[in-house]
Amino acid sequence: MIRFVPALLALAVAFSSSESMAAADLILVNGKIFTADPANPQVQAIAVDHGKIVAVGSDDEVRGFADNATQVIDLAGKRVTPGLIDSHSHSVFGGLELAAANMEGESVSVDELEQRLRTWRADGRAKLGEFLQVVGMNSSDWSKAQAFGERFNHGEWANTPIVFVGGDHHTAWANNAMLKRAGIDKALVAGLSKADSATIGTLKNGEPSGFLVDAGWDRVAAVLPPVDAAGLLRAAEAAVHYNNSFGITAWMDPAANGAPGEAMFAIKPTEKTVGVLPAYKALAEKGGLTAHVAALLVVNPKSRPADLDTIDKVRQQFTGIPNLTLPGIKVFADGVLEYPAQSAALLDHYSNSHKSGELLLDPQHFGELVTAADKRGWLVHVHAIGDRAVRESLNGIEQARKAGNSGITHSITHLQLVNPTEFARFKPLNVIASMQLLWAAGDEYTLDMVKPYVDSAAYRYQYPARSLLKHGATIAGASDWPVSSPNPWLAIAQAASREGPKGVLNAEESLDRETMLYAYTINAAKTIGLEQQIGSLSKGKQADFVILDRDVLTVSDKDVSETQVLATYFGGQPVYTPAK
Repeated sequence: MIRFVPALLALAVAFSSSESMAAADLILVNGKIFTADPANPQVQAIAVDHGKIVAVGSDDEVRGFADNATQVIDLAGKRVTPGLIDSHSHSVFGGLELAAANMEGESVSVDELEQRLRTWRADGRAKLGEFLQVVGMNSSDWSKAQAFGERFNHGEWANTPIVFVGGDHHTAWANNAMLKRAGIDKALVAGLSKADSATIGTLKNGEPSGFLVDAGWDRVAAVLPPVDAAGLLRAAEAAVHYNNSFGITAWMDPAANGAPGEAMFAIKPTEKTVGVLPAYKALAEKGGLTAHVAALLVVNPKSRPADLDTIDKVRQQFTGIPNLTLPGIKVFADGVLEYPAQSAALLDHYSNSHKSGELLLDPQHFGELVTAADKRGWLVHVHAIGDRAVRESLNGIEQARKAGNSGITHSITHLQLVNPTEFARFKPLNVIASMQLLWAAGDEYTLDMVKPYVDSAAYRYQYPARSLLKHGATIAGASDWPVSSPNPWLAIAQAASREGPKGVLNAEESLDRETMLYAYTINAAKTIGLEQQIGSLSKGKQADFVILDRDVLTVSDKDVSETQVLATYFGGQPVYTPAK
C-alpha cells in the first residue's frame, strides 16, 4: 500500500488544482486595479464567480479562469477600485431630500428665498400636509432671524406654518405659526431650564426669534407629519441608486431607528422606534438593496446598560434581511460648533458667550454603556464635534477596554476639533476616526462661523486628519449625507487640497490620494464591521467594484473631484451604468 501514496497525493493535488481553476463567470483584464489589500495593492486583473472574487493578479494568471461561457471585460487600462464605503450616511433621509424643497447650502436674499418658497409651494416640493418646509439652509442664514420674522410672520404667510431646516440637521428657523403649533412662546422659554432655553433663540423682548437648535428644533420636528411607508421606500430606492452612481456599495446608517424630522440625539427608543428600518427591509424584499447597509440604532446619550435590552428588541425584528446588518449603536456626545448654535462641547469656551457648549452624554456613566454594548459584541459609534466631546468619548471607550477588550472596533465621527493629547489614543483603543473631510475647507463655516469664537490653539486642529494618521489612527471616509454630498470623489479631492472659497484650512492636515482610497474601502469596512466580507478586492470577498473614467491615483485634485463612474458592480452584477 505504501508505494501508492505518492500517486494518490499527486491525484489529489491535480484534483485540487483543477477545482481551483474552475471557470469564472466574469474576468476583468488589462486594467489598473487598486485592490485595497496592502499585501497586493495593484494588479492587472481579477476573476469573479458566483459573486465572489476567485482570483487576483496579472492578466496571464487570471485569463486561466476563463472558458467559452466567461464574460471578459477588457478594461483598456482603466482604473478599478473596490466598491466605496461611506462610514456615516443617513441615506434614506438623503433620498427624501432629493425630491424636497432644498437650498443645498446656498444662501440667498430674503426676497429670493420668498420667491423660491412660492415656487416650491406651487409645485408641492415644500408641502408637508398643511406645513411648508425647506431643507438644506446655510447656517449663515440664522443671522437673518429677525428679517425672516418680518417677512414670513405677515401677509400671505401669517397663518401658514413654515420651517427652514439647516443643512446640519441640528438647527432651524420657524415662523410664528409653526412655533404656535409646537407650543413655543415667551412663557414656555421663561419656564425652561437654562440649558433648554438656550436651544430657542429670543428677541430683545423675550419673544422667540424662530431660531432653534438641537432640543429646540426637536419641539418643532415633533409636530411635523411623518413620512408614510411608501414615501420612505421611494426615498430608499432613490438613495441606493444615487449612492451606486458614485461607486458606493456600502454604508453605515448611523440613525436607522430615527424617522425623518426627529432630533436623534434626544430620542428615547422603544421597541416600536424602528425609523427607516422598514424601508430597508421592503427594498431588500424587492431585490433592490444593491448595497450593504450597516444600520445602527441611536440610544439616548444618557442611556444606561439596561436600556440596551430595548434596542435588542428592535434588532430582532430586522435580522436575516439580505444586505442589512445591525452591528451596534450610535450615541450623540454633543451638537454643532458653528455660530450661532455653538452646542458642541469644548474644553475651553466660546469667546462670545463664555459657555462651553453642551456635553450630551454623562461622563460618569458613558463608559458603562460602552462596556455593556461591547460585551454584547456591538460596535459603538459616537458623534463628537467639540474637543471635550472627543475626549469624553475616548474616556468611555477606554473604560470599556479596561473592563475586558472584546476586539470590537468602535468609532468616533466628525472630529471637528481634537485636542493633540487625544491623537495617540485612537490606535491603542482601536477607535476609528470616521471623518467628513469634504468639510475641511477655508469657507464661511470654518472661517466666519467658527474661527472668531474658539481658542486659536483649538482652531489649529480643525479636522486634524494627518495628525491623527501620524499617530497611528485609522481614518475612514464619511459624508453625513444629506448634511453634505455623498460623492466620495469630492471628499477625496478636498482631503488633499483643503481649499475653500476663502482659503486653505491648515494644509498640514491634508491626506494623500491613496490614504483616502483606503479610507473609503477597507478602513470603512472595518468601521461597519464587514471587513471580512467586503472592502478590498481579495480572494473570497464579495465582488463589489467600480470602473472609473480616469486614473484617480495620478490625476490632479480638481480632476479627481470630477470623477465619473462608468460602472458599479455589486456581488459581481452591474447595478449602475450612466444613462446614454
